[in-house]
Amino acid sequence: WETCWFKVELSIPPEWAGQEVHFVWESDGEGMVWRDGRPVQGLTKEGEKTSYILTSCLKESEPHSVTLYVELACNGLFGAGKGTMIAPPDPDRRFTVSKAELVVFNRDVYELLVDLEILLDMAQLLGEENQRSFQALYAANQMVNVCDVTDPATFPAARSLAAAIFNQRNGESQHTIHAMGHCHIDSAWLWPYEETIRKCARSWVTVIRLMESNPEFTFVCSQPRLSSVLWQAQQFEWVRSWYPGLYAQIQDYVAKGRFIPVGGTWVEMDGNLPSGEAMVRQFLQGQRFFQEQFGRICSEFWLPDTFGYSAQLPQLMRGCGIGRFLTQKLSWNLVNAFPHHTFFWEGIDGSQVLTHFPPGDSYGMLGRVEEMLKTVKNNKDKGRVNHSAVLFGFGDGGGGPTQKMLDRMKRIRDTDGLPRVQMSTPDRLFSVLEKESSQLCTWVGELFLELHNGTYTTQAQIKKGNRECEQILHDVEVLSALALARDSSFQYPGSQLQRLWRLLLLNQFHDVLPGSCIQLVVEDALQYYAEIRRAGAQLQEEAVQSLCGDLLQPESGHAEGTLVLNTLPWERTEVISRTGPTGAEVLALVTAPSMGYTIVREPLPPLQPVTVTEREDGSVTMENGVIVVRLDAMGRLISLRLADSERSAVADGCCANQFALFDDVPLYWDAWDVMDYHLETRKPVTTVLKPLEIILAGDLRASARFSLQVGKSSTLTQEIILDAACPYVRFVTEVDWKESHKFLKVEFPVQVRSTNATYEIQFGHVQRPTHWNTSWDWARFEVWAHKWMDLSEHGFGVAVLNDSKYGASARGNILSLSL
Repeated sequence: WETCWFKVELSIPPEWAGQEVHFVWESDGEGMVWRDGRPVQGLTKEGEKTSYILTSCLKESEPHSVTLYVELACNGLFGAGKGTMIAPPDPDRRFTVSKAELVVFNRDVYELLVDLEILLDMAQLLGEENQRSFQALYAANQMVNVCDVTDPATFPAARSLAAAIFNQRNGESQHTIHAMGHCHIDSAWLWPYEETIRKCARSWVTVIRLMESNPEFTFVCSQPRLSSVLWQAQQFEWVRSWYPGLYAQIQDYVAKGRFIPVGGTWVEMDGNLPSGEAMVRQFLQGQRFFQEQFGRICSEFWLPDTFGYSAQLPQLMRGCGIGRFLTQKLSWNLVNAFPHHTFFWEGIDGSQVLTHFPPGDSYGMLGRVEEMLKTVKNNKDKGRVNHSAVLFGFGDGGGGPTQKMLDRMKRIRDTDGLPRVQMSTPDRLFSVLEKESSQLCTWVGELFLELHNGTYTTQAQIKKGNRECEQILHDVEVLSALALARDSSFQYPGSQLQRLWRLLLLNQFHDVLPGSCIQLVVEDALQYYAEIRRAGAQLQEEAVQSLCGDLLQPESGHAEGTLVLNTLPWERTEVISRTGPTGAEVLALVTAPSMGYTIVREPLPPLQPVTVTEREDGSVTMENGVIVVRLDAMGRLISLRLADSERSAVADGCCANQFALFDDVPLYWDAWDVMDYHLETRKPVTTVLKPLEIILAGDLRASARFSLQVGKSSTLTQEIILDAACPYVRFVTEVDWKESHKFLKVEFPVQVRSTNATYEIQFGHVQRPTHWNTSWDWARFEVWAHKWMDLSEHGFGVAVLNDSKYGASARGNILSLSL
């Protein structure tokens, strides 16, 4: 990630007058050319950008002596992995400058070669049954015969043969492709956040150069990648702060309708794991930024590269002024091919959005004939719609479109035998799709990606940080709002909350929250979570002091009280821990009102105290008048029942709270994937380091603890807690994890029969099958959920809740939580 600066002094020979002159630079690191103190061209060999045009026709009046600076980053388009792209970065990797030249560019030869490339692709790809393939072949053959490579005077005649083919027009019924420049830049992935700022500049300044010489070119910029039309707000904010001159140029092209902001969210977030409120804030912050900076909100949600899409998204989109959605990620499905490319997507409340998957199944096309033909052939909604999108430009690591991509599509934009290709915008595409939408099908529920299921669990600290910080910001806002309602002089911390929300939203990017990023990114993310915790605690304290400061003052004649706040919208009665008169921690049973607070001076006595008994076989029974819990000596749950019932929630002959270890060796995407065959390697965790022992046996709380060895060198310690009046049992688990390519889960076989399990999602829930009747069923062998999953039948059910996990599964009667 180091940076090298090269000063390049050029002297153009006077005899090159009238010629097109380029500065050529090739290296295996990404670079950017600076001239007169501003960035002018991105350079990346992997992105086919190795030259900067000094002049298209050298005039005597132009400067012949030029000084440039090349900023070279010691990383490639896809980071600096050791051996493979997704390997950890190699700290000893060296980067090389292999070429630095001043050259004359022969535009005539270049144009001739592009003509030949298109004709040969037509000849090869249209098929022997298509006469156009033979026409293209013979035209190319004639060009070779006519062209004398030593005599440029023969080039025009050769090019006219190609033009004759390209000028034969299509019929009106031909499929129309809406081509949009695109440059997907991941905000962080195989490189840290800071490098993304430079990737945005390298990519977008190249787009500006292309726009200057191609008046028909439009650009969408999705997230940190370069794209003709769309970008996400965070990357715009980076460029605005770090490259104000470039940002001003972008704003100018936005006003002209050529650099088109779309996306609608702060970053291209993960589509599964953020909470409902966090997803709303993604749209709120993104749409607010676009409105402030560009005078309009986005009407399209652009999320081409995330690992599945929650069934709640259509409702959230509609609520944020968006009725159109584009992605392509479900083309990565490992088992089932998704049946549509253009359709209506319906969410859990019935909200619908018009959805388009580019049929070429890519957001990084190169403008080749093969890709255009695939777009038409692969389209699963032929006859229903006659328009589709092609997104062209190098992506993921940035780069974006090239001049050659544009030149290819100029030749084939209306050539008989090929689909019609036009430079377009998202609005033009979706507007025509809306007109053709009467025959479209509807997909109801989640868009589940049958791949990358491991991202629900990878990097446990990131998952925990996300959940905790979502809750912290919720609590700060609740308490601050109450403080303002009580005292109008209270300064609501709007700007501080926006800063903290934006940090959290940044970490919800689709390679950070899923954990599919390098260690440097994880370290940055954990620092951001630490800052949210620190600043959130301070804001919370300020709100509490304003809201309840007078209640915190000691009153003579009254016992010292404890302030108890409840930020949830229902009354709660729970056991809390507080500091007693002697300074020791003491327990108290308290009740706090919905979204309110109370002073507790005398704690409530439990209606029924918690009892705990140990038997000779080492098993322990705990009960509190609501539920009865029985544990064996290994800490496994052998019975769980309501106090007034004899029906156990644990399946007969089984043990719940059973830890199990699986092999985790995916086909390729190590941090992303867990494959279905991992289920064949299940090994119960049974090596006891410390058997179950009672830790606490008071009226308000009972607890017992045990330790297990997991795998070869990891350990697990769990404390099982039952509080007075509490309808659930808590499992507080700590794991010292030292395994490699292993997957730890905890299982709860329950005495419930149902063909569907229910999982919490954003502002709602979805049901998924517990059987594998079809390939669509078994492809969901590992799914995601938020705070709970439930298996219920009429009159009875069991739920597993968690405070920081997302991976889950339910097969038959076994609920599993991935740890």
